[in-house]
Amino acid sequence: MLDGLQEILFTLRQNKLRTLLTAFGVFWGIFMLILLLGAGRGMQNGIWQDFGSDVLDFFIVWTAETSVPYRGMASGRQITFTLADIEAVKQQVSGIRLISAERFAQNGNVNYGRKASNGQILGVPDEYFQVKDDVPFNFGRKVNPLDQDESRKVVLLGKAVADRLFAANEDPVGKEVRVKDVVMKVVGVFYDKGGRGQNSERVLMPISTMQKMYGGGEITDNIWVRPLPGVDPFELEKQVLEVLKRRHDVSPDDRRGINSFNMAMPAQSVNSLFVGITVFIWFVGLGTLMAGIVGISNIMIITVKERTKEIGVRKALGATPFSIVSTLLLESTLVTAVAGYIGLVCGVGLLELVSFTLRKAGVVLPYFLNPEVDFGVAITAIMLLVGVGVLAGLAPAVRAARITPIEAMRAE
Repeated sequence: MLDGLQEILFTLRQNKLRTLLTAFGVFWGIFMLILLLGAGRGMQNGIWQDFGSDVLDFFIVWTAETSVPYRGMASGRQITFTLADIEAVKQQVSGIRLISAERFAQNGNVNYGRKASNGQILGVPDEYFQVKDDVPFNFGRKVNPLDQDESRKVVLLGKAVADRLFAANEDPVGKEVRVKDVVMKVVGVFYDKGGRGQNSERVLMPISTMQKMYGGGEITDNIWVRPLPGVDPFELEKQVLEVLKRRHDVSPDDRRGINSFNMAMPAQSVNSLFVGITVFIWFVGLGTLMAGIVGISNIMIITVKERTKEIGVRKALGATPFSIVSTLLLESTLVTAVAGYIGLVCGVGLLELVSFTLRKAGVVLPYFLNPEVDFGVAITAIMLLVGVGVLAGLAPAVRAARITPIEAMRAE
């Protein structure tokens, strides 16, 4: 084995320029493939970033004024949801994983000592945070059922609000703030990246607490719904809308009185888009890679032709066809693997450098975030590269093994 490697290295050194150009073709192919895949992942991360911190299998229902007369009632009626609507949906529609209310109050001041911040005030039940699964809590906890049942005067501060009220790295949990002149205890700080971070300008409290502070009974502005796994989100949305429109005497054709947004629709569109982009990237990258592989095949053909007499002498001295084939295959595999590995390392290194530079400079590019390559994809690319490199050298190697000693000695 060692003798074979020494022979291969000697042959490669004898043809340095040819070997270098062949290896560069393979290097460039895998390098471009890694860069394209990394850029595609960066674009995907950037677009998913705009989806915020919400899960991707929910839909939200809200109300407005009706636009269609119905059952003798004129258009222009203001529809208002209550918590009773949520209970009705729970009882009449199956396939719901969770359903949650969301109530808005007018923006208000939040004060801590001499510091003040404006924020959007919302009342939510504890189920609400099953929709906000991906929202990180830097300090404290979420609203829990006891907060809701006992109407506790507790609040969760968005990071943007907390940063204005408290010093850097200060833990706000347990501190008392004034929300519209009502003293409340901070139990958590969250960061919701939705709306490019604007959702972190919010102040959340138990919806039962909001009812006592602001009145309005059991009114709720929005209803959030998540389907059970395997349930069609669009069919579930249709059933929920039918129940709510029937309860509020809204025409089935009215798209304004009760409206909805289903996150499954843009999520499906984005997934389809990225499947297309990934296929295109692999097509272009593999095309570039194949150019290098073809170069290896051509070089192997030339190598066999140049070494025809040598192969004939080796066969006359007793060399087996397997030893000849394995030597030539090892040569093509060695060039392919080394050049491909260097291309992979350089591609991943460049992506990491770009990602580090963007983070260090605090640059936020629209629709582009953290370019990276999946480890499994990188390994697949290397295995594919080595496999194709072996195939590229197989045909010339087999041809060389079939040459008889007499034919080899006669070759010019």
